[in-house]
Amino acid sequence: MWARKRLDLDWGDLRSAAVHGFSPGRRRALAQAIESRWSAAGDALACLSVRSAFDFLLGALGWQPGGQVLVSAVTIRDMPRIVEAHGLVPVPVDLDAEHLAPRLESLERGLTAQTRAILVAHLFGGRIDLSPVAQFARRHNLLLIEDAAQAFAGDAYAGDNAADISLFSFGPIKTATALGGAVVRVRDPELLEAMRQRQLGYPVQSRGDFLRRTAKYAALKALSARPCFSVLVAGCRAAGRDYDRLVNGCVRGFGAEHFFRRIRRQPSAPLLALLARRLATLDRDRLRIRAQLAEQIMGRWSGTAHFPGSACRPHTHWLLPLWTADPPRLIATLAKAGFDATQGQSLTAIPAPAGRPEMEALTARQVLAGVVFLPCYPELSSIAIARLAELAQRECQAADVASAACQGVASAMPRRAPLVVGG
Repeated sequence: MWARKRLDLDWGDLRSAAVHGFSPGRRRALAQAIESRWSAAGDALACLSVRSAFDFLLGALGWQPGGQVLVSAVTIRDMPRIVEAHGLVPVPVDLDAEHLAPRLESLERGLTAQTRAILVAHLFGGRIDLSPVAQFARRHNLLLIEDAAQAFAGDAYAGDNAADISLFSFGPIKTATALGGAVVRVRDPELLEAMRQRQLGYPVQSRGDFLRRTAKYAALKALSARPCFSVLVAGCRAAGRDYDRLVNGCVRGFGAEHFFRRIRRQPSAPLLALLARRLATLDRDRLRIRAQLAEQIMGRWSGTAHFPGSACRPHTHWLLPLWTADPPRLIATLAKAGFDATQGQSLTAIPAPAGRPEMEALTARQVLAGVVFLPCYPELSSIAIARLAELAQRECQAADVASAACQGVASAMPRRAPLVVGG
């Protein structure tokens, strides 16, 4: 079976991680090297994770409880959780289906005297045009936070200068993973220093924690090889286990237990050393091939299937989401043919705050209800790509994506556009 995702690192990277785990390293020097490589302006900060950086940011800002943050309605579950932990209220901003960009009318509707910031997420490897949101933020004196955790594209993009803060992730399943780590750009020097000092007040990730993480993802990399993954799936089925839940749980960066204690740490020296290596040795060909494979799969459709966010340009296709009226049927059909697909468990559509039903993000909910993530990475053979596209197209047609139940999403989905990677 073709696994849903391949970890974007090789055995040489894992070997290097293990060596660094047992070797002395100068954390501050490593962090400074990463930060200066990322931004010559001196406005970057290396952190343990995007969650950590976001938590440090809100702590440094110190807004009064009751303040509101306008948030892209589709995001990972932990981001609104962090907002709430600081006494603030996450207010969802609905998205358009073709770019997954915030709708300006939803921004206007969500604005109150208590609004303090906008958190915009670039999703699935695409990059939205921040200009309209930035103009809105400036007009209303709001902080603009760009969550680019899923949009890393190498040297081609280190953050939009229209944003006040840009967040990039190198977590386990991200492009150029360092098994953790993040880089945040903060254009306000005083705010950057406040975040840096806040981070320095927390303990350092232990070498033991990093080495355990390395061993775990080495095992997962081995299991993601096609024969091994087939055995894993067969074993789970024989034991009556839900392998989808098992896999999603294994790659989760931070569990629910002791969540804030886990994210409120400084990155260790071996983590920073691995991150520096990944940034210096990025395989741009792999990035390009992955994007081209996604375009090949999408190019086989003639209007019967839909790919949320695919109108974004540039697009690295970190994930390939397909919208269908019957996700369980598509997942089951692909599984029988040897393709592991999933609806995932880390993303959520943020609910409207109490007393504000007008902020219900209907498009975001509809997108997430029908989205299935297809396997798409360079190891897939041309035969596998053709078979995957054929099966997915057939099942989407059978599910009748043009039915009345899906018109809201289908009518908003994009037409095909030329591929641009990076830039």
